Amino acid sequence: MELIPIIPCDGGLNVLSDRRMGKICSFVLVTVALIMVRESWAFENDNCLQEQVRLRAQVHQLETRVKQQQVMIEQLLHEKEIQFLDKGQENNFFDLGSKRYYSDCSEIYNDGFKQSGFYRIKPLWSLADFSVYCDMSDGGGWTVIQRRSDGSENFSRGWNDYESGFGNFVQNNGEYWLGNKNINLLTMQGDYTLKIDMTDFERNSRFAQYKSFKVGDKKSSYELRIGEYSGTAGDSLSGTFHPEVQWWAGHHRMKFSTWDRDNDNYKGNCAEEEQSGWWFNRCHSANLNGVYYQGPYTSETDNGVVWYTWHGWWYSLKSVVMKIRPNDFIPNII
Repeated sequence: MELIPIIPCDGGLNVLSDRRMGKICSFVLVTVALIMVRESWAFENDNCLQEQVRLRAQVHQLETRVKQQQVMIEQLLHEKEIQFLDKGQENNFFDLGSKRYYSDCSEIYNDGFKQSGFYRIKPLWSLADFSVYCDMSDGGGWTVIQRRSDGSENFSRGWNDYESGFGNFVQNNGEYWLGNKNINLLTMQGDYTLKIDMTDFERNSRFAQYKSFKVGDKKSSYELRIGEYSGTAGDSLSGTFHPEVQWWAGHHRMKFSTWDRDNDNYKGNCAEEEQSGWWFNRCHSANLNGVYYQGPYTSETDNGVVWYTWHGWWYSLKSVVMKIRPNDFIPNII
């Protein structure tokens, strides 16, 4: 076999023709160029991958920092709200700022606010927020709709007052009626439990509890509906304590009455005789908005703060708290 020497492209031994020589030179140059391009591309591609890895690491680092800052911000907001609560102990009103609207006290409790006092709530279908006392004891989350404590408030009022609400919304033990309109807005949000805490002047206490408590709208004259009873005070509200009196003493499905809006089943005017607004029948076995006497009393009618199944018609209770909470309430213990 004849050996062909490698010949420089710029001349040298004149073994091959100029034409063949040019082709070989071109091939060598192209091959070398391709090898260089490929190596350059591989180098650049490797650099690109490394850059991507670096950028991903930076993005992950930034995301981690953002999350940490969000946690810090939430902690600061929570601390600020706790400061509001601590301040609120002085005047018993807790300003939670404009973080969100709460539909009742159970939502406030489960958002971490465990101190009893006045808060602002806004039920789902309410056009405006309003002040209410939240009882955060007894399992927490109770919205107080009525309180009697010392006879300081006049409960012998007309329809408009009972519809809108009245009383002392400042003091911890202030007497008030939240208002039929507001109670309706609260209870139309879902199924609520009513609990009534009562004490007498001998320092005894009892309670009555009803599932499925609901107050209708204005068109129904704020009709009362109550479900199953449990408790220690006896079932005065539905009148089931004796079948012979339920037809006139039961308050379930009764419309609300006041002296100027008579909706009871009595030939006279129960609200006028009993000097209060209530869900009267013919007339009552329970009247927690009655005249505030101190224990046993005498009067033309049984118009005291009455819960018949505990102390009868002629004993006026010392204190009463009517409070509601969703049936399915589960306290957030965190």
